[in-house]
Amino acid sequence: MAKAHKETPLNKQYNQIKAKYPGALLLFRVGDFYETFGEDAVRASKILGIVLTRRNNGGAHEELAGFPHHSLDNYLPKLVRAGERVAICDQLEDPAAAKGIVKRGVTELVTPGVSFNDNVLDIRKNNYLAAVHVGSDGLYGIAFLDISTGEFMASQGNAAYIDKMLQGFGPAEVLYCKKHKQEFNELFGGKYHTFHLEDWCFGYDYGYEQLTGHFQTTTLKGYGVESLPLGIIAAGVVLHYLRETEHKEVAHISRITRLEEEKYVWLDRFTVRNLELVYAQQEGGVPLIDILDHTVTPMGARQLRKWMVLPLKDKAPIEERLSAVEHFLASEELHESLVGYFKQIGDLERLISKVAVRRINPRELVQLKKSLKQVAPVKQLLAGGILDKFASQLDACGALVEKIDKELRDDAPVLSNQGRMVQSGVDSELDELHAISYEGKDYLIKLQNREIERTGISSLKIAYNKVFGYYLEVTHAHQSKVPADWIRKQTLVNAERYITPELKEYEEKIMNAEDRISAIEFRIFSELVQKAAEFVGAIQQNALVISALDVLSSFALAARKNKYAKPVISEGNELDIKEGRHPVIEQQLPVGESYVPNDVYLDDSSQQIIIITGPNMAGKSALLRQTALIVLMAQMGSFVPARSATVGIVDKVFTRVGASDNLSRGESTFMVEMTETASILNNLSSKSLVLMDEIGRGTSTYDGVSIAWAITEYLHNQSDCRPKTLFATHYHELNQLAEDFPRIKNFNVAVKEVDNKVVFLRKLKPGGSAHSFGIHVAQIAGMPQPIVLRASEIMQHLEKDHVAHEHKKRVKDIPKNNFQLSIFEPADPRLDELKEKLLLVDVNTLSPIEALLKLNEFQKLIKK
Repeated sequence: MAKAHKETPLNKQYNQIKAKYPGALLLFRVGDFYETFGEDAVRASKILGIVLTRRNNGGAHEELAGFPHHSLDNYLPKLVRAGERVAICDQLEDPAAAKGIVKRGVTELVTPGVSFNDNVLDIRKNNYLAAVHVGSDGLYGIAFLDISTGEFMASQGNAAYIDKMLQGFGPAEVLYCKKHKQEFNELFGGKYHTFHLEDWCFGYDYGYEQLTGHFQTTTLKGYGVESLPLGIIAAGVVLHYLRETEHKEVAHISRITRLEEEKYVWLDRFTVRNLELVYAQQEGGVPLIDILDHTVTPMGARQLRKWMVLPLKDKAPIEERLSAVEHFLASEELHESLVGYFKQIGDLERLISKVAVRRINPRELVQLKKSLKQVAPVKQLLAGGILDKFASQLDACGALVEKIDKELRDDAPVLSNQGRMVQSGVDSELDELHAISYEGKDYLIKLQNREIERTGISSLKIAYNKVFGYYLEVTHAHQSKVPADWIRKQTLVNAERYITPELKEYEEKIMNAEDRISAIEFRIFSELVQKAAEFVGAIQQNALVISALDVLSSFALAARKNKYAKPVISEGNELDIKEGRHPVIEQQLPVGESYVPNDVYLDDSSQQIIIITGPNMAGKSALLRQTALIVLMAQMGSFVPARSATVGIVDKVFTRVGASDNLSRGESTFMVEMTETASILNNLSSKSLVLMDEIGRGTSTYDGVSIAWAITEYLHNQSDCRPKTLFATHYHELNQLAEDFPRIKNFNVAVKEVDNKVVFLRKLKPGGSAHSFGIHVAQIAGMPQPIVLRASEIMQHLEKDHVAHEHKKRVKDIPKNNFQLSIFEPADPRLDELKEKLLLVDVNTLSPIEALLKLNEFQKLIKK
């Protein structure tokens, strides 16, 4: 409602409210409608598909679009999912009682990351609000909050870590500092709904004060975040934003936890994407989570997503999870009973959060009770055995269950002002009012019969009209029998109408009954909600325990259904997979076809790097991915698709699989490939698992071979770490590396030719392949026959004996990397001296002439 030439009181009120929420789409309640005006109306009409109209506003034309207020739950989710921040402006007083313009105000600002609305939220996914703080020295702070569950986390790290966190948690909205807009967008932008805030919100003292004020503590040491100054700033911004969006009831945010980088396997954003853990890359694809997700509670489904992107690195908790899965598999009856109870448990996390913020309705409170009723039998079922640790953390909340059971009807309505939600026997006045309101006819019949008996007037009747209310009607023939305590109300031609003190009292009661019932029931319901709020911590803990049990139960169901094996978790560096399978591909094979399993063995002493050659479609990429997925499933606590697997705990998994352009940022396929590869090589550790597929294919053959060769040497010759590596390639030249380096081994994915056709056996066997069968693959793909024949002719020419011989000779004659190989030769004291001198040089302060002098000095040292 833009300012018109002559501003009306309503215009003025609208403009004042709109000015407080810049950038938000304002839903302005007018009577039975929510209206939008001006630019808001244009946006709303496009998103919602509602009619955009124009009106004359003081001489200026203005757009408007609206919808009935009772349709808010249908339209609000569409606006929020489109990335809009929606300010809901309601009437704060009864229009009938208002003097002048109705008082209005924003009761809630709903944003993509801040909502309790069930239609906005996905029950099986968290809805995170994130804040990113740009610090100094390349470090950043990050915080995540799901206001619908109360889960609050903080961390800090370099840009790659923050990027990984954002991709893993997939926040619905990200806050950042306006001053750092360019840097934020360059590093993390383009993938999330974002909102920027002024830089004064991003201060350490302010953030610390926000957190200690909220948790009512003097320090944050008890939460483990005291040593995360940048994380504290980000978390403070989140709490600030809640207040700005009119979310002041936040008692359910009862703690903040530290996302400890060192606790979880490092999965960079490329790896999360390439392995398709929670999202498929192609439309219609199936991510790993779809295979493992047999959870039956909303909390379990959300917990599984977190476990998927945060596999563990500590042996003890991994084995604890595996033991629970094993127990469920061994005790099928217990497992089925547990799942039966879980199926009756609703979304405890979100229900108790609604209690804390006073947004729960009567029907949801009944659902909370029904869910809590399952806790006691679950606790009893798990007590005393291997799962006793879980049982001991559950609280049946008996007092709350009993109170809700006693006071609230099981068929309670959604709205708390509709009545008929409180049980009889809770409040005597309410019972009497219910009797009056719902049993009025019976009462009147009893009163009528009593008065007939008392007076002897057989034709006496009780009736009602809007003018006189309830009355007794007597014909003139019986007028002499009318008692003295009756009061004449109206005279008709054939009859007289009377009232009695009892009838008058009943009339007043019945007229006021609905209002009194509503008030009493609302008071009782409010007291129930207040009582439930005392159990927020206990119910949140229940939700946490049940979600973990649900995920472990889900792992057991997947293991039973798909014939998975329990992995052996080792502190060593050995990875030994026997008859491993790809968990997703094996579920998608045509009926009657079975997945061909393969063995993979890697360690850091004898077989650190496996170079896998073979044609496209032979299964090289699937073999790489299945190896990573088996390792990650094991470290999540799941059984794995293999006959057996010994997994030496991995701390980082890197994948460079598949090709894709990022043309929007001006990056070619090859540039993306090199960026991802550089990220791997710059972040290696001794317990890394590296999977590389077709490195160097995006450039010329000689460039590609050279890069792939150099990378493989580099991975082998790292002095401080020996990352376990699978390297799938078409470059058969790399087979030479196995002859030059002790920990590199050649394998190939077997194929055979039958009648000039290639058959893919998909079996890994020792030794390198010398043929790509690329033309056969082209033929299978449907390439026109003339092209296939011409390609075969050209290949035969290129593969003539002398050409092949020369090529092989050139590969053997590639100069050896003597400096790297010196680790296998006697140490040269001159190299040690050179190394020491090089380490002392500060390249950043060196002038060009000083650099030349240093270079001359180093040359002389080598020539000695």
